[in-house]
Amino acid sequence: MSYVKIITKVNTSEDIGLLAVSLGIDYVVRACSYSNEGADEVAFMDMSAEMHESEPHIENIKSVASKAEVPLVSYGGVKRLEEVKKMLYAGSELVYIGKAAKENIDFVKEMSDRFGSDKIGVAITLSDSHVKEYAVKCQKMGAGHIWITDEASGNERLIKDIMEVLDVPVMITTTKVDENEVVKLIQETNAQAVLYSGEEKIDCMKWKSAMKKAGIPVNTFDSSVPFSEFKLNSEGLIPCIVQDYKTCEVLMMAYMNEESYQMTLETGRMTYYSRSRNKLWIKGEESGHYQFVKELFIDCDKDTILAKVSQVGAACHTGNQSCFFTSLAKKEYNNSNPLTVFNEVYNTIVDRKNNPKEGSYTNYLFDKGIDKILKKVGEECTEIVIAAKNPDAEEIKYEISDFLYHCMVLMVERGVTWEDITRELDNRH
Repeated sequence: MSYVKIITKVNTSEDIGLLAVSLGIDYVVRACSYSNEGADEVAFMDMSAEMHESEPHIENIKSVASKAEVPLVSYGGVKRLEEVKKMLYAGSELVYIGKAAKENIDFVKEMSDRFGSDKIGVAITLSDSHVKEYAVKCQKMGAGHIWITDEASGNERLIKDIMEVLDVPVMITTTKVDENEVVKLIQETNAQAVLYSGEEKIDCMKWKSAMKKAGIPVNTFDSSVPFSEFKLNSEGLIPCIVQDYKTCEVLMMAYMNEESYQMTLETGRMTYYSRSRNKLWIKGEESGHYQFVKELFIDCDKDTILAKVSQVGAACHTGNQSCFFTSLAKKEYNNSNPLTVFNEVYNTIVDRKNNPKEGSYTNYLFDKGIDKILKKVGEECTEIVIAAKNPDAEEIKYEISDFLYHCMVLMVERGVTWEDITRELDNRH
């Protein structure tokens, strides 16, 4: 089912590339915040790069894409195929083209043929000459998306006219904060996406709630099992086990009633019922350590909820990440997990780089530089090939371990994380 997307801009109109970073403007924090709080996509729209025809700020795009948990769309500075390629490789799911398309409409076809229409959009302004005809031409040349950069409020009629001649999704722009005004804009334009480009922080889930009530399809939390089918305890409550959605660490356990469950679905923030205070409580409302919903499950007996969340800060009031930090009994066992082992070794290499240790082979490699690291990676690749000719699997395991270690040194040297690698593999999958 298609739904109207809420897309939030993560850089301000005053941002000018790397200067903005030096001034402390943190795109990553904004992107993570909005992706946690209900945005369907985040946008890095570099109006400065487009206006001054400067290069796209790839490092900024890469930083946002590596941390945001929703797709990233980008715009600004595209003049050639090379810029589009860099922006896509940096993590953008969709790149909008502006001036380059106006100057040469064939550029849209070139980009679409090379990367696919779903990856290419065109930014248009309502003051463009013959704007409707231009939008249609962009679509015919392969643009899979159209973005109307003007403020939608006051231009609803013209936008709707453009919508009626297009078969591709159209994104409108607004600086409006009030959810009811945004609902009205969508109803009057029939837009499939709305980009919020204002500076004031908005509540995406509040927008979605208003849209849903108005009959506009949105991507939100809907329970597949009605609360009436849950098996409650004698107090009319159901226990909820809370787990980190990435590490699968069990963070805490609390109780829910129907009201707190519905509020959790509506806001995307874990909300519980406090038995000691006899009232609802939003996790993090005082500490700021919110839990943002990723998935909710019910067990086979329908008497326990499992919540997978993105945890901000510590889950426990003691300051511990998890409430389950006191060991009661333990049997020695091998609990190594491939993912945690990779992360632990990687983090150790990062620590060696940041805090050199005398006699460390890892520091020896960093001191010698990239050429030495690359030489070792190449040597270890050859060792794997030689070992693979030997039927003894032990030798292969040894050489692959050597290779992976040196590969991780290279990753740290070049600022590549395991998250970057797994994200890329997941995209290919």
